[in-house]
Amino acid sequence: MVRIRVLVVDDHRIFAESLAAALAAEPDVEVTAAGSGPAALRCLERAAAEGRRFDVLLVDADLGGGGPGVRPAVAAVPTQRESGEDGAVDGISLVAGVRSAQPGVRIVVLAEKDDPRRAALALQAGASGWVAKDCSLSRLLTVIRGVLRDETHLPPALLTGVLRELTAARRHRTESERLVESLTPREREVLRCMVAGLGRKAVAERLFLSPHTVRTHMQNVLGKLGVHSTLAAVALARRAGVGPADLTGDVVERGGQLA
Repeated sequence: MVRIRVLVVDDHRIFAESLAAALAAEPDVEVTAAGSGPAALRCLERAAAEGRRFDVLLVDADLGGGGPGVRPAVAAVPTQRESGEDGAVDGISLVAGVRSAQPGVRIVVLAEKDDPRRAALALQAGASGWVAKDCSLSRLLTVIRGVLRDETHLPPALLTGVLRELTAARRHRTESERLVESLTPREREVLRCMVAGLGRKAVAERLFLSPHTVRTHMQNVLGKLGVHSTLAAVALARRAGVGPADLTGDVVERGGQLA
């Protein structure tokens, strides 16, 4: 019998353990529970290293205290620098990180209440379903088996609202992409460094520019994007699909002179 490997991620321990026990009663389901985002990432990494990858992740929408204002992170697994050694990783950010690192894992978000905006964020981050926590076990099993067939599951009452949110997000993305395209190649480089969380001095060292020149580029980026802060510029860049600069590779100096 092929068993479905499920990882339940919820920081309410009683709920997580109860759900895991209920699912484990199914003959074709094998379940593990994790109480936080970092713990879930460790489980996923360990299972992958052992050649026993999980098939489905069930993630609490409010994991780590994430609320209605939470935005999904850039699609990359949160690092210890971002989340702390045992720090909170919100549910939607965890979805984005897991989908980037292990795209074969299907993810279902478990929510206390229906929220079209957050459900749309979850789908954009890579979730395959949004399910109420008070749904029946049979319904949850149907969703788990459905997402493994590449189905997307949403409560019918949420469908119209989610489609509206996704349409609005696509419109905002198009506008954000237009603004990013107005930047020069050097300004886009600086923006990617900003998305990676680098400050002015670090950007200057990485791009072999003077801090004064980097400051000018940053001011130009903010002006062209029509925002007033680095955080707002990063948020717009993420909407436009701009990823962070690759900080792992070597930087090759261009020219040998500081600008």
